[in-house]
Amino acid sequence: MKFFKLPDLGEGIPEAEIVTWHVKPGDTVEEDQPLVSVETAKAIVEVPSPQSGQIAKLFAKEGDVVHTGEPLVEFANVEEDDTGTVVGKIEQASDQEEEEQFYIGAPPESRSEQTPRAAPAIRALAKKMGVDLRQVTGTGPNQQILTADVEAAAASTAIGGEPVRGVRRQMAINMAKADQEVVPVTIFDDADIEHWQEKEDITIRLVFAIGHACEAEPGLNVWFDGARMTRLLHKHIDLGVAVDTEKGLFVPVLRNITGRSREDLREGLNRLRADVKARTIPPSELQGATLTLSNFGTIAGRYASPIVVPPTVCILGTGKIRREPVVVADQVSIHKIIPLSLTFDHRAVTGGEAARFLHAIKMHLES
Repeated sequence: MKFFKLPDLGEGIPEAEIVTWHVKPGDTVEEDQPLVSVETAKAIVEVPSPQSGQIAKLFAKEGDVVHTGEPLVEFANVEEDDTGTVVGKIEQASDQEEEEQFYIGAPPESRSEQTPRAAPAIRALAKKMGVDLRQVTGTGPNQQILTADVEAAAASTAIGGEPVRGVRRQMAINMAKADQEVVPVTIFDDADIEHWQEKEDITIRLVFAIGHACEAEPGLNVWFDGARMTRLLHKHIDLGVAVDTEKGLFVPVLRNITGRSREDLREGLNRLRADVKARTIPPSELQGATLTLSNFGTIAGRYASPIVVPPTVCILGTGKIRREPVVVADQVSIHKIIPLSLTFDHRAVTGGEAARFLHAIKMHLES
């Protein structure tokens, strides 16, 4: 192959950011030798060379975002242009199909050197960023327009700032999708946890309470597809646990929380958090949550309206534990209180179901 394009990295990941190039033009590489490390919304992945040969050109700089199917490297002294890859198979289009997919809006008979060449994903990106591709000079093969070209054109007209990359970029996409699709309602309550031991494992207590609530009110342990109006009830409870990092927000998934011991859950959660911080967590460990816990109170805050990300239908937020006066048997006492905020998608969950779910959590924490 002459051009090696960013392969399908799996799990539906459409793009990746170049972190580190392990080669440069002129280098000779062997098949399966690491070419580049890229950062997706999930993890840092090494992309190996699909063949042995000499590198003629790199098509992106460190920090650039590249979409699946865009060229990464050009090999020297190779005639054919095959897009096959050892990381993920990308079907090779015919010359006619490949020619057509890069041109914008012009029939073959009217194409000219001034017609911009850009893949469908690039056209969509340009439209989203308000970039006129006719004013962009492509830096790819045969002046093909790349992601970096569109972003550079957008930046030249922007007020300032820097592009959002990696995990933060994916978070922005997910939050925008949630805002467009979900009908959110948040209800609040407090749980009296004065009886808890001094060194209680707060997160694991919350995990057990959520598991109990899902068994008491299973209508919140579901996925909802608003486009098809379908609702999938899950047998297992796979809890996404929000983890804050300098790179952005990760939500690794703690599987089957009602079928495991406290010790096993704690060990599993510690491993997930360590993998997140090391950026070695597999994409599969960040997918498939049936509902979510955000324990933001470990940092600050009492109540919140956490965001439900489709296809899940609820998320529990827990605030900072405080001490406050409570009335017990007509006497005022000072107790430890944990604030609870439950956001649910009112398209799929009734107010009664959500209230019963939150009540079950409260009762379990107070038991």
